[in-house]
Amino acid sequence: MGMDFSTLRTLISRYCVGEENWVDNRTIYIGHKEPPPGAEAFIQQRFPDNRIVSSKYTFWNFVPKNMFEQFRRVANFYFLIIFLVQLIIDTPTSPITSGLPLFFVITVTAIKQGYEDWLRHKADNSVNQCPVHVVQHGKVVRKQSRKLRVGDVVSVKENETFPCDLILLSSSRDDGTCFVTTASLDGESSHKTYYAVQDTRAYNTEKEVGSIHATIECEQPQPDLYKFVGRINVYMDNEPVARPLGSENLLLRGATLKNTEYIYAVAIYTGMETKMALNYQSKSQKRSAVEKSMNAYLMVYLCILISKALINTVLKYVWQADPNRDEPWYNDRTEAERQRHIMIRAFTDFLAFMVLFNYIIPVSMYVTVEMQKFLGSYFIMWDDEMFDEELGERAVVNTSDLNEELGQVEYVFTDKTGTLTENNMEFIECCVDGHVYVPHAICNGQVMPGATSMDMIDTSPGPGAREHEELFFRALCLCHTVQVKEEETVDGIKQGIHQGKSTSFYISSSPDEVALVEGMKRLGFTYLRLKDSQMEILNREDEIERFQLLEVLTFDSVRRRMSVIVRSSTGELYLFCKGADSSIFPRVVSGKVDQVKARVEHNAVEGLRTLCVAYRPLSPEQYQEVCHLLNGAKLALQDRDKRLAEAYDIIEKDLILLGATAVEDRLQEKAADTIESLHQAGMKVWVLTGDKMETAAATCYASKLFRRNTQILELTTKRTEEQSLHDVLFDLSRTVLRQHGGMTRESFSGLSGDCTDYGLIIDGATLSAVMRPAQEDSNSGNYKEIFLEICRNCSAVLCCRMAPLQKAQIVKLIKASKEHPITLAIGDGANDVSMILEAHVGIGIMGKEGRQAARNSDYAIPKFKHLKKILLVHGHYYYIRISELVQYFFYKNVCFIFPQFLYQFFCGFSQQPLYDTAYLTLYNISFTSLPILLYSLIEQHINMDILRRDPSLYRDIAKNSLLRWPIFIYWTILGVYDAFVMFFGCYFLFDNTTFTSNGQMFGNWTFGTLVFTVLVFTVTFKLALDTHYWTWINHFVIWGSLIFFVVFSLLWGGIIWPFLNYQRMYYVFMQMLSSGPAWLSIILLITASLLPDVVKKVICRTLWPTTTERIQNADKLYEGQLSEFTPLASLHAPSKAGSLRRGSGNQRNSPNPRRSEPFTKKIMFTRWQRTPDYSTFAPLLRFADGSRHSKQGHAYGGAGPETSV
Repeated sequence: MGMDFSTLRTLISRYCVGEENWVDNRTIYIGHKEPPPGAEAFIQQRFPDNRIVSSKYTFWNFVPKNMFEQFRRVANFYFLIIFLVQLIIDTPTSPITSGLPLFFVITVTAIKQGYEDWLRHKADNSVNQCPVHVVQHGKVVRKQSRKLRVGDVVSVKENETFPCDLILLSSSRDDGTCFVTTASLDGESSHKTYYAVQDTRAYNTEKEVGSIHATIECEQPQPDLYKFVGRINVYMDNEPVARPLGSENLLLRGATLKNTEYIYAVAIYTGMETKMALNYQSKSQKRSAVEKSMNAYLMVYLCILISKALINTVLKYVWQADPNRDEPWYNDRTEAERQRHIMIRAFTDFLAFMVLFNYIIPVSMYVTVEMQKFLGSYFIMWDDEMFDEELGERAVVNTSDLNEELGQVEYVFTDKTGTLTENNMEFIECCVDGHVYVPHAICNGQVMPGATSMDMIDTSPGPGAREHEELFFRALCLCHTVQVKEEETVDGIKQGIHQGKSTSFYISSSPDEVALVEGMKRLGFTYLRLKDSQMEILNREDEIERFQLLEVLTFDSVRRRMSVIVRSSTGELYLFCKGADSSIFPRVVSGKVDQVKARVEHNAVEGLRTLCVAYRPLSPEQYQEVCHLLNGAKLALQDRDKRLAEAYDIIEKDLILLGATAVEDRLQEKAADTIESLHQAGMKVWVLTGDKMETAAATCYASKLFRRNTQILELTTKRTEEQSLHDVLFDLSRTVLRQHGGMTRESFSGLSGDCTDYGLIIDGATLSAVMRPAQEDSNSGNYKEIFLEICRNCSAVLCCRMAPLQKAQIVKLIKASKEHPITLAIGDGANDVSMILEAHVGIGIMGKEGRQAARNSDYAIPKFKHLKKILLVHGHYYYIRISELVQYFFYKNVCFIFPQFLYQFFCGFSQQPLYDTAYLTLYNISFTSLPILLYSLIEQHINMDILRRDPSLYRDIAKNSLLRWPIFIYWTILGVYDAFVMFFGCYFLFDNTTFTSNGQMFGNWTFGTLVFTVLVFTVTFKLALDTHYWTWINHFVIWGSLIFFVVFSLLWGGIIWPFLNYQRMYYVFMQMLSSGPAWLSIILLITASLLPDVVKKVICRTLWPTTTERIQNADKLYEGQLSEFTPLASLHAPSKAGSLRRGSGNQRNSPNPRRSEPFTKKIMFTRWQRTPDYSTFAPLLRFADGSRHSKQGHAYGGAGPETSV
């Protein structure tokens, strides 16, 4: 075989997808220039173009792909089968009766999905067609973004977005750096610094850049935004010079160039291989609890349907076994039919009955639910109370499928920084060798030297300490990645750095760093700029000091510290290091550790963010060693991160402690109030944060997550060092279980004052130990269960020092616990995305850390305080509405089809339909669909102010309580009862009686129409009785749909339609309405159908009212006694209402005064005064009365019986 393996491999890589599975790295020729002849040969790979595709369908595959997706739904597939059966065999109803509703459902869904995808196509096109500037043969050429290729050299100007992933070659700044914001990627709006390749940063014009001769080797694309490993070989005189490339050289697609005039860079990942596109991974489909209940009910109804068809098939053959009862002589069967095998005949009959009864499965329910969710989500977006003026942002709904899940939340997992707090840092104090410095304060009435900028010192330091103090201030001015914005226009006035001390404008990737540099400025040391690797500081004596920046050991969340190595103007070398106390103290060899440690702990308890600062002088030999270590690690293509971490570990040791700083991150407005409300609503709130324990705990006290009387249980590294994890866990579980003994989970929720409230604090390291799977040989057992048991008995849990992945693990652990509670995660940064995607409902906050969380969430809100309204009001309403919608749909379909089943007993099981084809088809589409859709969009069973002020009402709907089996069975029995009343009511009322004045009898179609009329009116009135919030739209739709039914029936039976083969409904409706007894029976049967439900409601409301019903009653009692202008404060509650209120107040353990709060101001609004209250019987009678006189012309039908043929 002549072809060797390397050629074969090249061919495979060219023509096969997924080559990155076996090719570890890629080689890119900058500007598509081949390397010089002597260089190592590379396999040139094929790369995708720069097209971004976020859409799901194309023009060609839309129909098949969409059809496939829709018919994967059980109900749609079922209706398709029924439709095909109707086409194939001779069935009692026309294929149109199944085909039309199915076609309608499929079309509406396809249009909705097609429209959404068209919007995605539009967005893709606007991105793919935007112009980019590419350097070709020394000239800049404009191209469309989608035509960009790997290896193209791109020019990007300030404030432009990078079109793909690029390696920075040179920039307009002399030091080859550029500043970038990555808000659209990871949500961090701060400026980050990126560095050009050292050998190419001098090339500043198109011609020079066009002449660069180099190749880049780098890893295949992967989604980690912060990781990149590669190297560049620059050919100087045909000799390659290798330089390392890391994430500091990689500009990501979607990031924006800031504070830099222009840059030149080379494309290395394009299109769907960019890191941004790889992070698009489609989120797993989340399904709500309601949808799961719907599918369970659907299976029950499918069983009912099959059993009905089986019963009728068996009875048909039993009935026909008697020769006298076989087909009548005038309906003689053909010979072919007689010869058919009985099994085939029985099977055909079974299918025919299935077709006849198939309407019990409500296909249109799915489309109504889709529309309800889609339209309902706009109420969140339109809510003005969830509009934030400061950000100019409204709430955003990314997934409307989960609206009702907002009313079912049991666990809330929240991030701390930027979610509970503002992520707005303010420098509070610093402590040097135990002396505390606070800007803008004066101590002991003494003003210190140079006190214009430094206002307070605890005790005057001695001469040696003075030197240390200045070293501390210099360390903070040098150990950071802050940039100085040269010029910033604010309100038309330019502010920047002008002669010496001035208002400088700092930007950085971390708000903490800006706060520290600004704090130093207030204490007399101003950081001026970084220019040509020289950092300039203005000291107290207004002298400029220069330090050469040699190395930056960047911050990472594992080390939790950063360092810089600088050379002072006198030639001394220093390593300055700042970081979290837990990562600095173990590396310190001298300094006043105890005093600083005490101050750090004091500040952490106050809720301040603390950092420690240390330094180490370096000799030239030590520095050479450091350089050698770092360069070796940076050039590695494999395991670079690991080798760098090892190098940093060796370098950052033997430090001398200088001091510590304290920065405050303020609580968000109304954060404490929101958490308290969530507690009262029966939700458990967990705070998951990367901060240290003391700081996080202080925030938890401030935000009322922990109360002063909460007993704190610690499950931390400190404690597990003293005892084994096993012992600590068993101690804690004994503590909580002794207190809570046999109590159920619901009975303590942080509201019960009589039992101890527990709060648990756990840290990341201990959590890892708890989550570790049990070892075979150890007796450790599985700790997860014990841990969960402890958590269940705590009203609040704080997890600190958490990695992003651990946050998701915690959510997953709770989700999988035996109660399967509904979880909600809320966060604002890229580090919260994994937990947001893991939880049942993910909410992103549009915070300072950008939009990554908001983009990956199901809902995005501007501030944490809006969580209260979205859950307690919107979530409550959505759940109430959709649960009524689901139950009502099944109910009205039972009412509809059960008379059809009963009718078979009176027509020799001949599959004779009771209703006309038009009625069968339009019942679910037209006559009864709009009222329930509207109800499910605007129903408000309780005023929203009350819901907001009385969070404990949320518990009434917890645990999917309105879709439990007993309620479902009640609705089904009600439907069957109504069907019996309608069918047998019509049957017995008209047994052996003349109907019309001329003595004519009613035929079977008139009988069916009578039943259908009672059916339509009954199910519509049932919905009217359940409606609490009446608007003109409700009236219009409910009464309008009844009028439409009457008008349609008159037209359908009053005109000879040319397209119908036979006119079986001709004049039927008019004849029925011309009969007095028919009118009477319609009114009687509607009343008889609705009566049990009304009586049950009245009795239950009087004897066993729920909290919700008490509030509705109290509302009603107040209403009659308030004029629109009476100030409510001047009124005394009527004694009955007062006692009602007190009762409901006590029931929910909230103090009495709170119960009167909901009834302020808003009670004057007219919509309150229109809420009908069905707790007493009188209004119902009046309501029925009114309908009897005014709505007499509209027949209202429930399921009813048929006359025997």
